[in-house]
Amino acid sequence: MNKTKLNELTTWLTQQDISLAYLTNPESIAYFTGFESEPHERILALFVPANGEPFLFTPALDVKEAEHSGFLYDVVGYLDSESPFKKIKHEILARYGTPKQMALEKGALTLDRFEQLTALFDTTAFEFDLTPQIQAMQLVKTAAEIEKLQVAGSWADVAFEIGFQAVREGISEQEIVAEIEYQLKKQGISHMSFDTLVLAGDNAANPHGTPGARKIAPNELVLFDLGVIANGYCSDATRTVSFKKPTALQAKIHAIVLEAQLTAQKAVRPGIKASQLDQIARDVIESYGYDEYFNHRLGHGIGASVHEYPSLVAGNDLVIEEGMCFSLEPGIYIPNEVGVRIEDCVYVTKDGCHSFTKTSKELLQLD
Repeated sequence: MNKTKLNELTTWLTQQDISLAYLTNPESIAYFTGFESEPHERILALFVPANGEPFLFTPALDVKEAEHSGFLYDVVGYLDSESPFKKIKHEILARYGTPKQMALEKGALTLDRFEQLTALFDTTAFEFDLTPQIQAMQLVKTAAEIEKLQVAGSWADVAFEIGFQAVREGISEQEIVAEIEYQLKKQGISHMSFDTLVLAGDNAANPHGTPGARKIAPNELVLFDLGVIANGYCSDATRTVSFKKPTALQAKIHAIVLEAQLTAQKAVRPGIKASQLDQIARDVIESYGYDEYFNHRLGHGIGASVHEYPSLVAGNDLVIEEGMCFSLEPGIYIPNEVGVRIEDCVYVTKDGCHSFTKTSKELLQLD
């Protein structure tokens, strides 16, 4: 349980004259409580009052696990046969009375559940959005969080090595994904931080393509985008390698993307803006005439969630600070021909940054 962050949240609630916070994003709940769960269609919530003790609200089948997760306060469960919102109302009234103001994670709350919740308390105001505050709290990582991210990054390096060794003529993208995740599970990694991507040749020209039955052939590039969850924190990294000798175009595109990635990474320091980092990478790619094929932001924050605030994109003038953690992942995607992306996640130091992953970014030729 992250008691320091819970205390920070209650302080903010008091300053804003908000009675109660209602958290529903499983990743946010894990960040504050240490309890990791995917409730699917069921209700999972954390209630944090400005005054009093918080409580965790879970399906009955998850209560024991939640109680053993390190959360130090009450865990309230409900059966599938019960109305979760009626039980929520009972618990809130019994513990805190009718809240005058309730802050919600609007970025994680469906309209249906918002309407069910607001119907419980006719006199309660719900205009406060908790999402930006949680993003701000997660923005600068502690030394302990950075250490966990380093561990997750080292496992991404292990995953790359497994994947590279699996590449051979005739093996499918899906089979390589299966080998990576199977070997990691054998070593104790139970969850990837997102669906592993292994995309070959023209398939890699789709930035978020889906690995399938396409088989690896000689003289084409293979893109690996992967990450794991370790100790509640995520990794995310991308390497693009060549199976057998690359073509001149493949080698050229890889070299341009690598230059863009390294140039942006070298520019990271406290005081620079998120939008400036995006532009630095974009300028490199534009200088070679491929700017139309770099069609996404440079990066995103990372931590307990694989995609956190901030977004490194044009228009975001957030000033980078020491302790922030984010990805740097430029790419060039020429439809039906070639796709290259190179990504590291980094943490900002007082005068630069360090990467969580160490696997070489040079164009590796697998024979």
